[in-house]
Amino acid sequence: MSPTSDSVWSAQDTDPSAIDAALREMLAERHAESDAYVPARVLNLVCIVDRQWSGEIANRLRQVGRYHPSRTIVCAVEARRTRLDARAMLATDADPEADELAEIRETVIVELGEQHLPHLDTIVDPLVVTDLSTVVWAPHGHYRAVEAILHLTQVVLLDSVDEPELDEALDRAHGFSERAYVVDLAWLRSTPWRERIAATFDPPDQRPQLRHITGLHIRHHPDSGIAGLLLAGWLASRLGWQPSQLIDSGNRLSGRLGSSRGHVAIELVPTPQNVRGLVGITIEMAGGTSLSLDRGAGGLHAVLRQRDGSEREWTLLGASRGEAGILGEGIRQALLRDPTYQPALSAACVMAP
Repeated sequence: MSPTSDSVWSAQDTDPSAIDAALREMLAERHAESDAYVPARVLNLVCIVDRQWSGEIANRLRQVGRYHPSRTIVCAVEARRTRLDARAMLATDADPEADELAEIRETVIVELGEQHLPHLDTIVDPLVVTDLSTVVWAPHGHYRAVEAILHLTQVVLLDSVDEPELDEALDRAHGFSERAYVVDLAWLRSTPWRERIAATFDPPDQRPQLRHITGLHIRHHPDSGIAGLLLAGWLASRLGWQPSQLIDSGNRLSGRLGSSRGHVAIELVPTPQNVRGLVGITIEMAGGTSLSLDRGAGGLHAVLRQRDGSEREWTLLGASRGEAGILGEGIRQALLRDPTYQPALSAACVMAP
């Protein structure tokens, strides 16, 4: 159900104290109407966006469903702006029924200029709900502003495939991960792939095959090399392979990873497709057996080839959450901790050419 806007406040040439006071007053008014109205208190989300594209970001946030933040603070940046204009809104999904609570979610939009970004913490600090985890997201690359408020946040939400250069994507993710918990949408897009690879080798009679892997062929969207490297980094870190720098041949990355039985040949190949992320992976094992997963209609198309040449094909359903689902999952992951991302990122950094 889409939330309805119950209360709206706006002001021009304002300041953070006035915005905070307006929020408190609106919450008090809602509670005075009925004590069934209660503010959601789970997560703050600070979005730093270009004002001209703020509508697109708002549409993405509307689609996150039940993972909507408790308080969303949108800092809409306009190059030459010198004053702060603001709008605050309270929303509930419905009026409270008898003996039920109606959860209030709050959205604050602050229009500001580039001159405010180095000291953005002085604007954001009074607006976040204290004692809640705070996530910062800068989908349009305002990382100077992220740095300014990093001491107020616990989680950095980013999408590494948005970076034009592979080394910049890895450096940024690694740099933030040393000071905050990073939720990378590029990593979350690979979740169905990682789950299905793990499930394939999970049966006890299949687990020994992990020690016999001899080759990886990873196919990815031309702009999503980071997705391929993170998947390779995940396999390397989970299976104890020794990562090493790959060679850039212009149209692919290739190299060898050290394993207990010698080495694993690896190849990352850009492959055209309509959506960002992974396109497919082939895992080769000693003796001629291989497993291939490729993106297809309705899920991942799997092909298991045996050493005698026989093949078995099937479809693994539900392999994509869509972009709206990915953002919602990113917000949910801010409250969790994935212990596998950091080792995968570290291995990917070593493999980057």
